[in-house]
Amino acid sequence: MFSWFIELDHKVFLYLNRIHSPVCDQIMFWISSDTFWIPLYIVFLIIIIYRERPFNFIYTILFIVIAVTLSDQISVLIKNLVERPRPTYNFKFADIVHTVNNYRGGPFGFVSSHAANVFCVATFLAYQFKTYKWSLFLLFWATLVSYSRIYLGVHYPLDIICGAVLGALLGTQIFVFKVRTQVAINRRIQIRIEKKEEELKKKG
Repeated sequence: MFSWFIELDHKVFLYLNRIHSPVCDQIMFWISSDTFWIPLYIVFLIIIIYRERPFNFIYTILFIVIAVTLSDQISVLIKNLVERPRPTYNFKFADIVHTVNNYRGGPFGFVSSHAANVFCVATFLAYQFKTYKWSLFLLFWATLVSYSRIYLGVHYPLDIICGAVLGALLGTQIFVFKVRTQVAINRRIQIRIEKKEEELKKKG
């Protein structure tokens, strides 16, 4: 049963990987690059700072960094434990896999760190922004980046799906932890302010 599922994963990958063109090759290569999305990350940062003035944005940025770090490191750990070869390293069909700019990735591909990281950020920000339009955009962005990994021939669909699930779960849990932490810290600050006000009233 499991071998049948893996074979299906291979077939779906080969079908999707065959859909390519010279123009899309370079576009997908850019989409898969982290540096390509720096302007979008700057937009995210500006929105977070604007929406959470004066100081709450610090919590959000800090926990996004924690979330991405966890998703990246956990996905790498899973790769090294599972040791599933990428399509570009699969001796059965590595020679027919469509690649771009001779990019092959590392030897192991399960789970996809790209998928884990972008879905982690997308999920976290979807909860943070709380709007339908932003949620759709973030889902589209994460899906596009993840699909580019199949297009480039370095991940199977199962690598992407499991990476996306990992990222979404981590994004959700870290957001919940962020909210609870923020509420707890704000309560302590408020209690201290109230105590100082009471002390000043007594002295007055």
